[in-house]
Amino acid sequence: MGDLVVIAAYAAVGAAVVGLLGAAALRLLRSRSVALSLAVVVVVAVCAMLAGTLSVAWAMFLSEHDLGVVTTVCAIAAAVSLVVALLLGRTVVAGSRALTAATRAFGDGDAFAAPAGAPTAELAELGRELAATSAKLEASRERERALEASRRELVAWISHDLRTPLAGLRAMTEALEDGIAEDPGRYHRQIRAEVDRLSGMVGDLFELSRIQAGVLALSPSRMSVYDLVGDAIAGAGPLAAEHRVRLVGERVERIPVEVDGREMTRVLANLLTNAIHRTPEDGTVAVSALRDTASGAVVVSVTDGCGGIPAADLPRVFDTGWRGSGARTPPAGAGLGLAIVRGIVEAHHGRAAVRNVPGGCRFEVVLPAAAPSPGRL
Repeated sequence: MGDLVVIAAYAAVGAAVVGLLGAAALRLLRSRSVALSLAVVVVVAVCAMLAGTLSVAWAMFLSEHDLGVVTTVCAIAAAVSLVVALLLGRTVVAGSRALTAATRAFGDGDAFAAPAGAPTAELAELGRELAATSAKLEASRERERALEASRRELVAWISHDLRTPLAGLRAMTEALEDGIAEDPGRYHRQIRAEVDRLSGMVGDLFELSRIQAGVLALSPSRMSVYDLVGDAIAGAGPLAAEHRVRLVGERVERIPVEVDGREMTRVLANLLTNAIHRTPEDGTVAVSALRDTASGAVVVSVTDGCGGIPAADLPRVFDTGWRGSGARTPPAGAGLGLAIVRGIVEAHHGRAAVRNVPGGCRFEVVLPAAAPSPGRL
C-alpha cells in the first residue's frame, strides 16, 4: 500500500508541474486564437500524462533498457495523441470561425444565419441564441420603422391642420381690421372656435408627448366605474344631441377601480367623441361596463354605428396619427385621440382594443379591478 502511495505521489507531482506550466501558458495566450489555446490544452494534457509516467518509471529505478522502453512507448503515444487531438480540434476551430463570420455579417446589419453542423453543443447553443437575438432586433427595427413612418405622417398632418386654421384666422382678422366684414360677430365666433380647436390640438400633443416620454404622472384613487361612465355620458351629451346621435348606457355595473379620475375621464371622452363623430344621424352609441368573469378585470366598451373598420386598418387604430380616412378636416382630427387612449390605459396597467361588430365597431378598455376594501369579504 505504501508503494502505491509513493507512485501516486510521483505521478501527481510530475503531472502538476506540467499543469502549472500549461496554466501559465494559457494565461499568457488568453488573447490569442482558440486554435492556439486548444493546442496548448492538448500539449499540456499529453505532457502531463508523459511527465507522470516518466516520474513513476524513474522512481521505480528501472533498468536503463526498461526505462528507455517506457520512455519510447510514452513518447510515441504522446506524439500520436497530440496529432489526433490537433486534427480533431481543427473541426472546433472551423466551427468557431464560421460562427465568427456569421456574427460579423449580423453586425453589419444582415440577418443572422447560424452555420449548419456546429461541432460542439456550446457553439450550437450560441448560434441559436444569436439567431433569436437577430429575430428580436429585426422585430425592433420593424417597430422603429413603423413608428418613424407614423411620426412623419403625424408631422405632415399636424402641419396641414395648423396651416389651414391659421390661414383662416389671418384672413378673418385682416377683414376685421379693414372693416370689410359684413358680420363681425360671426367672424369673432369663428375665430374663437378655431382658437379652441387649436388649443385642443396643442393639448393633445402635450399629453401624447408626456405619455411617450413615460412621464405621465397618475394620481389613482378608488372610485366606481359606474360614476366614471355616468360623468362621461353626461359630458358627451351635448355633442351627441348636436349630431342627433343617441347616447345610452347599457349594463353599467358598480365596480370599484383604482384609476386617475381625470385621465380616465379623458379616455372615455375621447372614445365617446370619436364614436359620436363616426356614427350617422339617428344612430346609437352604447356604453357598457362589466366585470370579466374569467380574469376579474373591468371591461368598459363603447360601441358605435360607424359601419366597421377595414380589417387591414384594425391593427393601426391606436397608432399615432391614424384617422381612418384621408380627410384633413374635422371630424378626422389630428389622429391623436386614440393614441392618447392607449397610452393612458397602458399607464394604468390595462389595455385598449377594438373589434368590428354588426353595424359598427366596439372599443374596449380593460382595467384591473380594485382590491377589496379592508373589512369586506
